[in-house]
Amino acid sequence: MGSFKSAFGLAKALLPVLYCGTLIYYFLDLGGSVEAVEENGLTPTVIGLSAVGLLFCIPLIFKLIRLIRGLGPPGPGGGARRKDDTQDDDDGGAAADAIIARYMARKAAEEATAVPRPAAPGGGPARRPSFGRKPV
Repeated sequence: MGSFKSAFGLAKALLPVLYCGTLIYYFLDLGGSVEAVEENGLTPTVIGLSAVGLLFCIPLIFKLIRLIRGLGPPGPGGGARRKDDTQDDDDGGAAADAIIARYMARKAAEEATAVPRPAAPGGGPARRPSFGRKPV
């Protein structure tokens, strides 16, 4: 099913490129030469069709590359896994432990260098900064 889907997508991307190429061929063959196309005033048409055809080549190139590599469409998990990819990524939670240790060390360093807030007038604890309107 996947190969049919990728082949159909490739054909779908090839269709506008072939259409633009056919029209360019038709307009060049109509006059017999490039000079005749200039005389008929079809030069902007041929140039425009060439530019549009080149723009339609971009998705075609990407689909060809994806088909050659054998990867599926992008999605969760980053596409299909290769058959030779047998390495297991499970490290027993060591990476998570390292992340937590770095976080706790950074938090302890921030608390050690934190500047104390000034005391509120009246001797009570300082008010925390808040979002929005300030209470009166």
